[in-house]
Amino acid sequence: MKLLVLGLNHKTAPVDVRERLAFGPDIIAGALRDLLNCEEVREGVILSTCNRTELYCTIEDGAEERVRRWLSGFHGIEHERIEPFLYAHADRAAVTHLLRVASGLDSLVLGEPQILGQVKTAYQTACDCGVTGKLLGRLFQHTFSVAKIVRTETAIGSSPVSVAFAAVSLARQIFSDLSEQTALLIGAGETIELAARHLHHNGIGRIIVANRTIERAHDLAVQFNGYAIALTEIGNHLPEADIVIASTASPLPVLGKGTVERALKKRKHRPIFMVDIAVPRDIEPEVGELPDVYLYTVDDLQGVIDESLRSRQAAAVQAEEIIDFHTGEFMAWLRSLDAAGLIQDYRQRAEELRDEVLARARRQLDAGKPPAEVLNFLAHTLTNKLLHAPSSRLRQAARDGEAALLEAANELFQLNPPRTQTHA
Repeated sequence: MKLLVLGLNHKTAPVDVRERLAFGPDIIAGALRDLLNCEEVREGVILSTCNRTELYCTIEDGAEERVRRWLSGFHGIEHERIEPFLYAHADRAAVTHLLRVASGLDSLVLGEPQILGQVKTAYQTACDCGVTGKLLGRLFQHTFSVAKIVRTETAIGSSPVSVAFAAVSLARQIFSDLSEQTALLIGAGETIELAARHLHHNGIGRIIVANRTIERAHDLAVQFNGYAIALTEIGNHLPEADIVIASTASPLPVLGKGTVERALKKRKHRPIFMVDIAVPRDIEPEVGELPDVYLYTVDDLQGVIDESLRSRQAAAVQAEEIIDFHTGEFMAWLRSLDAAGLIQDYRQRAEELRDEVLARARRQLDAGKPPAEVLNFLAHTLTNKLLHAPSSRLRQAARDGEAALLEAANELFQLNPPRTQTHA
């Protein structure tokens, strides 16, 4: 059985490619079941965020190409179109990759904490679909423990760096004083909540939260003295917004060019700063062509993010050391599985011999033989049967000069060191 990670991320693929391969929450369960319908795929977890889409699978040897074809086929894309953007990691490299992802070392924002929650959600979804087993179960539980160690034993999360933080930092560069500005937040998930907290901390004048579920929007808005609207009301309130930050799970844009054009006319062309954090994108890319609109995607935030990362670099080195150690621990457990079948077969054979000799001993007792004689028979016969095969093989090894096998047997059976023979 082989452990495989196949995917693409912000380092290997632009946003227009990532959004075409994203798995929305409404399709991920069906996708998991479809993935497990592939022959030679035994377990699966799909991690899909704005910065990455990754498949974590246990597969039979030679099945990697099938998984690659499944990914493109599921999304209806020619495989050759996405192949240049894909990466694959197997076994130890796959374990290291997941530990780095969950610890925030592979994120657009080094050390950002949201990814761990996203990994946990991806794993729970796979568990709910019944497509995980012993190997991925152990791997993901191990991952959660290691990510916690990295978070608590290093300073990887010491400074407030995230995509949401970067978006607000950029807004502060454009509007030096946020107290006179209105922010429209589209969505009500973790990233939007984090953006709302950063905006509130920086003295934003007013916050409007738009979401498909108005109750969720209201719950978030009241925390920051804002108010909630439905997604269908965005067009009516967009002229009020100086800052727009969007992050929903919608498969289609929720804000189009026409709506923004009408808002700009009502604003008398006062500029709007927009950040589209979502993948697939929430704001039509054509909006960025409009005068008086400053539209940024997650990829455009890299410069702002880099400025805030310097304090985390030393912590990242320490985190890599922790991950390397715990990767070794997991691989040691994985190697132990190779012996599990052998041990089980050996025990089964011993139990069969025991049952065979025990049945003969019972027949002797039933025939009236003295118990002491039967016990001697049982002990002597069982010992001979258990030792016959290994003894024969060791004698053959000695005749053939197989010193390595003899030394291994000595270690296995914990015997005394072999006596050195002297020749006259």
